[in-house]
Amino acid sequence: HLPPPVRPPRSRSNVEKFIGENLIATIGIAILVIGVAIGAKYAIDHDLISPLTRIVLGYAAGLALFGFAVRLKVKYPNFSAVLLSGAMAILYFITFAAYSFYDLIPQTLTFGLMAFFTVFTALAALNYNKQVIVLIGLVGAYGVPFLLSDGSGNYAFLFTYMAIVNAGILVIAFRKNWKVAFYSAFGLTWLIFLSWFNLEYEAARHFTLAMTFAAVFFIEFYLTFLGYKLLQKEQFNFGDIASLLLNSFVFYGMGYAILSGQKQGEELLGLFTLANAVVHFIVSAVIYRGKLADRNLFYLVSGLVLVFLTLTFPVQLDGNWVTLIWAAEAALLFWIGRSRKVPVYEKMSYPLMFLAFFSLVQDWMTFYPQYQYQPDIEVAAKAITPFWNVQFLTGLLVAGAFFFIRWQDSPSSFSLQRAGKIGRIEESDRIQSDSSVPQFLDSSKPDWLRSIMQIAIPTMLLLTLYFTGQVEVTAWFDRLYWGSAVMSPPDAYDYSYPIYNNDFLQYKIVWMLNYTMGFLAILSFVNLGWIRSRILAAANLVVNLLTILSFLVGGLYALSLLRESYLTPSQSEYFSAGSWNLYIRYASLAFLAGLLFATWRYIRDRELIGVQLRIPFELLLHLAVLWVASSEWIHWMDIADPGQSYKLGLSILWGVYALLLIVLGIWRRKGYLRISAIALFGVTLLKLFLYDIAHLSTIGKTIIFVSLGVLLLVISFLYNKYKNTIFDEA
Repeated sequence: HLPPPVRPPRSRSNVEKFIGENLIATIGIAILVIGVAIGAKYAIDHDLISPLTRIVLGYAAGLALFGFAVRLKVKYPNFSAVLLSGAMAILYFITFAAYSFYDLIPQTLTFGLMAFFTVFTALAALNYNKQVIVLIGLVGAYGVPFLLSDGSGNYAFLFTYMAIVNAGILVIAFRKNWKVAFYSAFGLTWLIFLSWFNLEYEAARHFTLAMTFAAVFFIEFYLTFLGYKLLQKEQFNFGDIASLLLNSFVFYGMGYAILSGQKQGEELLGLFTLANAVVHFIVSAVIYRGKLADRNLFYLVSGLVLVFLTLTFPVQLDGNWVTLIWAAEAALLFWIGRSRKVPVYEKMSYPLMFLAFFSLVQDWMTFYPQYQYQPDIEVAAKAITPFWNVQFLTGLLVAGAFFFIRWQDSPSSFSLQRAGKIGRIEESDRIQSDSSVPQFLDSSKPDWLRSIMQIAIPTMLLLTLYFTGQVEVTAWFDRLYWGSAVMSPPDAYDYSYPIYNNDFLQYKIVWMLNYTMGFLAILSFVNLGWIRSRILAAANLVVNLLTILSFLVGGLYALSLLRESYLTPSQSEYFSAGSWNLYIRYASLAFLAGLLFATWRYIRDRELIGVQLRIPFELLLHLAVLWVASSEWIHWMDIADPGQSYKLGLSILWGVYALLLIVLGIWRRKGYLRISAIALFGVTLLKLFLYDIAHLSTIGKTIIFVSLGVLLLVISFLYNKYKNTIFDEA
């Protein structure tokens, strides 16, 4: 029997050291300051001491605390640093009180004292080598202009002061590698600037001021960031990525907003975007030629160059830059994550992909409806040019970003040699583990998030490609419809209203279906010969089936309405219908044939689809052929105007097709075709007795009964003649 292992006692020295030396002292100094404030308030409320005495006692308390801090610095540096921080906080507050509450000292002297306290606090932080002290000075420094503001609105002085303070704080943060100070200065600066822009900015007065200091702050933080990476040779981390991207895009967003507020500035948006690209290009060139830093920094800065170059042209045309930024940034981060095997970059790109996609959807929902349902004839006449507008270009660029991401995610998906790779990820495509990355970001382990994204990325790519064209088709016919308006003659009440050519509504339905069938056929052939994805094949087949049925039900009906408009125009006094109303059906039938052929190619490829679907497809094919043939019969009978005789011909057509199915079923030994033929004959007979017989003349009834009777006899004869072949089928 072995004794249980003795566990070593858990080490508590570090926690206890932190609590005893730092936390308790910090809490104590905070409570002390609160106690002094309460006592001072009591004395003030009861007029126990004069205002001058209050200020003198406040300075005395601060200096006394400072003296204790200096005295204890050698033996107790941590405790001394806390005391010094409290002393500087008291001196800041007392100086502000003397100026603001009691008017005991002028503004100039107050500013000088606070500036001195800020410089002294920074020097003390360097001497103590304690970041907490410089943070006290940072808060005090940024508080000075607001505490001493007289409402004069001298924002140039404010931003100059902030730039100088930033320079000092950033130099200290760089020398001591105090990242918290850097992030604090970064956050406070942009927060103050953005607040001023939202609350006080006036384009006529502040345009130059805003652009100048936005650039100054951007350059300050950019140079500091580069200093950390180039001079101190730091490795990348999440905070570095976030700060660089945030600094770049906050500056770009501010500059865009400032320029957009000026009529002349709107014309410079493209140039401003290009200037951003040039700045990042210069930085990337310096890094590359000098081999100065981690290659990841070069990739990230180079990616920013590509982002802003991509944005330059569409930004100059329109304001879809938000969607493009997200798409470009997602592609950039995904590329860096995969090419440099840094999983955190890839994970950061995932939410940006969804943001880009849904931002594009929002653009579609706001851009196109303004040209739909537009009763204003003048507005309709000025509608967009389909396939030649900034929204279409935006859709193509976003689709390009998703295509690039998909290519990076699975390069083998775009190889013609994909046998054996369907539905799985090659080990060579996996990102290697990085021990410095948290487990949930390590993509070398099984990852449900990556599995989801491997479906989500191609889905967003295909939806973007499809709807980028589909909304343009819709916009084209909406433009034609609303642009066709003519005013009706005044009625009895002298009221006139616009009348529109309703044929364009049917054309829109037909061409949306044509576009969809063409898109799906091309997608099918691409997957069959190039991508070889089982998931895509399954989804493609389902959508193909739904689209074919939609055309047979809705598309053929819309085509029949176009025919009726040509033969019996209800708007002839306003519009004329051309022969294209009759012949457009053959363009649609060509698209249908292409989609049926693509679906047939899928059915033949058992390796790709994995199941036997020949029988369902053959039944679908015969249904489509019979449906189209019936539509063609009605189409030409309607043109020939034979009265009700088309019903006679339709029943005979169905009977002949049923006979054809019987012949094929016997010849090919396909029992399902023969059963389908019998079912079709049953439907034909029901139609004959329940519908046709009530509308046909005696001659018509004679013809149809004789014809169907003959067909039935022929079918029976075939069954008898080939009964051995039929009933001996396995």
